[in-house]
Amino acid sequence: MVNYVAALRPKLHGLMKMAGVKPYTVEIEPGTVMNFWVPLETLKKKPTKKGEKPVVVLVHGFFSDGILTWLFQVVALTKKYSVYIPDLLFFGGSITDKTDRSPSFQAECLVAGLRKLGVERCTVVGFSYGGMVAFKMAEHHADLVEAVVVSGSVIEMTDSISDTMLQNLGYSSSSEMLLPTSVKDLKALLSVAAQKKLWFPDRLHKDFLEVMFTNRKERAELLEGLVISNKDTKVPNFPQKIHLLWGENDQIFNLKLAQNMKAQLRENASFQGILKAGHLVHLERPSVYNRYLKQFLASLHTNKAQK
Repeated sequence: MVNYVAALRPKLHGLMKMAGVKPYTVEIEPGTVMNFWVPLETLKKKPTKKGEKPVVVLVHGFFSDGILTWLFQVVALTKKYSVYIPDLLFFGGSITDKTDRSPSFQAECLVAGLRKLGVERCTVVGFSYGGMVAFKMAEHHADLVEAVVVSGSVIEMTDSISDTMLQNLGYSSSSEMLLPTSVKDLKALLSVAAQKKLWFPDRLHKDFLEVMFTNRKERAELLEGLVISNKDTKVPNFPQKIHLLWGENDQIFNLKLAQNMKAQLRENASFQGILKAGHLVHLERPSVYNRYLKQFLASLHTNKAQK
């Protein structure tokens, strides 16, 4: 029987090529490879400094791979920006034989891949799990990361944040919530992640489960490697501008958490809330999300031109 989600991939690849990006595999080190969607001009290997577009890197969350997460944003951004969309390790075509499952390792591999692709400066946009990876990139590679935009995420997942989130949502573990094994479990996750009820036929839910929730053992280990003790956490002194772009009805990382994080990040942080949207804000209200994102990106380069 045909898996409709898998069958859509060739059409999606064609749409992305029309938008100006194409998949490309980068060997980070022996045993570790990452799949990136990269601008077509990057693959031509003819760098032109004059008129070069600013680079934006879109880092996905735990729910799906890069291109399905950021489909609406890729189409909106590629005219003015060089857009790179990685698949994090154990998502899409990215894999490693290393045992490190921390967000820091994801960040280091992503940075290494971007440097191999010739990226010198970029703005990183991270959603959920991808936001934590983006923060690690910014913390350790200020020479590469110019600014950060984060939605539905935290700087680090402390045990207190994790315990509170799971208790509020009625889950016993992150794996139970984020690695659904049945259509019923997937529907429950979607009901938590979206502000409005998303309706799809059961068959499509089943197909999505088969295609998107692979590497379950390794992803469960990623979730285990995500949580740190409260006593081990410290808010870095980020030199970058950080923009928090939030669904105001986010049930996973709520508005209060976002506002507390803005206060922790001090003068370099800004915040925008989007009404009638939950955790999946970039998918629920893509037009509003894209408008705010483009306004922030434009402000970076306006400020640079004025200096």
